[in-house]
Amino acid sequence: MSYLDCDGDTDQTHVPKCAATKMCGRADDADHVLVSHSAVRLLLGIFASSVIAIGTLELSACGGKQGMNQPDGGAFDAARLDEPEFPEASCFVRIDSPPLQPGNHVPIGTDITTWDSNPPSSGDHYPIWAAFQEYDAAVPRGYYVHDLEHGAVDYLYHCPDAGDDGGACAAIVAKLEQAVAAMPDDPLCTDPGVRVRFVMTPDPLIDHPVAAAAWGWTYVADCVDLPTLEAFAKAHYAQAPENFCTNGTTGF
Repeated sequence: MSYLDCDGDTDQTHVPKCAATKMCGRADDADHVLVSHSAVRLLLGIFASSVIAIGTLELSACGGKQGMNQPDGGAFDAARLDEPEFPEASCFVRIDSPPLQPGNHVPIGTDITTWDSNPPSSGDHYPIWAAFQEYDAAVPRGYYVHDLEHGAVDYLYHCPDAGDDGGACAAIVAKLEQAVAAMPDDPLCTDPGVRVRFVMTPDPLIDHPVAAAAWGWTYVADCVDLPTLEAFAKAHYAQAPENFCTNGTTGF
């Protein structure tokens, strides 16, 4: 099943049109006419206020795209690093916060060339996001960037071409699964089979064997260093413009 993001055209508030009011009367009924006009203006004012309130509630529930407070009381943290960080680890690890790009929707299948980081961490993406799970085949980036916008952490790997019957790749995947298992349960995730918001997928386009991304943040490494990877996920999970856990699609 495919899902569309809440900022699409399919979830609009339909406001009933007001029928025109026709008022007739003799000159000596002017007082009644004035009272009726006042009542109509009062009712229209109440109705307009209600419509504005409903629209505000819907924007808040969807998360919006303005970095507002989220439905769970959290808020999108747009803080940036002055320069990349290289934490102490068992191998090379670099954490960075590339400039945030607008999360625009582009048609599915578009060759997106506007991302400013590898792996991508914000910017253009498809209107549908990937289901929160592990994948054996590469998830197109346009889908998994949309997961980031919903507060997910993406775990990415590029296995070396080696004649070891896949042993090296299996070891990377097993450690990434450990990192996912260490993520605490997400109270917003109520769909069956979904515990946390994550995507684990091979990505042949990353330039290190291991990478991770959250909205506006990247992590690249030459190995799966669990302490730094788990700390990265904990720090940036659910920190995105649209913080909710509705599941996505596997239809790509």
